[in-house]
Amino acid sequence: MPSRRVSRPLSPGLERLHLVWDLLILVLVVANLTLLLFDALFLLGPLNDAFAALAPGLHGAYDRHVHANFIEIDLIFVAVFVLDVLLGWAVAIAERRYHRWFFYPFVHWYDVLGCIPVGGFRLLRILRVISLLTRLHRLGLIDVRRWRLYAVYAKYYEIFFEELSDRVAIRLLGNMQEQIRSSDSLSTRVIDRVVMPRKQQLIHELSRRLEEMTGNAYARNREETMRYVSALVGRTVAESQEIRRLRRLPMGDAVARSMQSSLSELACRLVHEAMEGLRSPEFTALVERLADSGFDTWLQVDEHTDRVTEQVLVDMLELMKEQIAVKQWRRRYD
Repeated sequence: MPSRRVSRPLSPGLERLHLVWDLLILVLVVANLTLLLFDALFLLGPLNDAFAALAPGLHGAYDRHVHANFIEIDLIFVAVFVLDVLLGWAVAIAERRYHRWFFYPFVHWYDVLGCIPVGGFRLLRILRVISLLTRLHRLGLIDVRRWRLYAVYAKYYEIFFEELSDRVAIRLLGNMQEQIRSSDSLSTRVIDRVVMPRKQQLIHELSRRLEEMTGNAYARNREETMRYVSALVGRTVAESQEIRRLRRLPMGDAVARSMQSSLSELACRLVHEAMEGLRSPEFTALVERLADSGFDTWLQVDEHTDRVTEQVLVDMLELMKEQIAVKQWRRRYD
């Protein structure tokens, strides 16, 4: 259905006029459908004879004044229905309900077809009752959502379209699996048509993300990193044979502690400067050069790689089919 524009609010007088007209059309539709049903039964021989036997006067009056002029009477109803369609079309144009002025007869196709005075199309006039009920609901005069019939309709409407959409989706995913299996080299085509034209953008994005990830991780864990580096230097110094021999000398223990403190401070500064250097243009250029040099090797596709890639895609689509096949409406209505 085409998208609808937001219509301007109507004045109370126009809303009442709309309401009166809708109620009039509703009465005429009910009367016309009743006449169509009664005249169809009148054509049945046994029912016609029973009617003549029970009420001969009424039977004769109906036969002379109504049945004999049924086409002319029906054309009067049709004229009113055509007028209703034209008025509704004019109001829709004035209120700018739809994107184009000629959308109205396509949206309200059931009203248009119901105006055709041919036997088969006359039955479509019953759809006008649904249209009028929708309009009355929109005006707030009735609330069809509280009706038991509407609840039944909504339930099976939802079930029908869920089953229909699920079958379409499963069929589509199955076709995609067949296309993947029948392709000569899907991975090669993906690389040639999708990855390689965006090679430089991907390299730049990877290097930027690496810088952000490393920088953010260091900023959040700076103190823990420094304590770890200091502890690592302390263990290294404590396990060094030279430092152990130094501690045996006079004043050697103080010298060893001073060397450990200096080495810890130096190591922490080196780590800090290295992490800060990750944000420099020089490091960015280095990462991009490394990524560029290994990009082609990383994307190299052989027969085994291509089969693995295709099988992964097929299995992913199969999982999607299994998920779609789960009947959600059973969980809602059980």
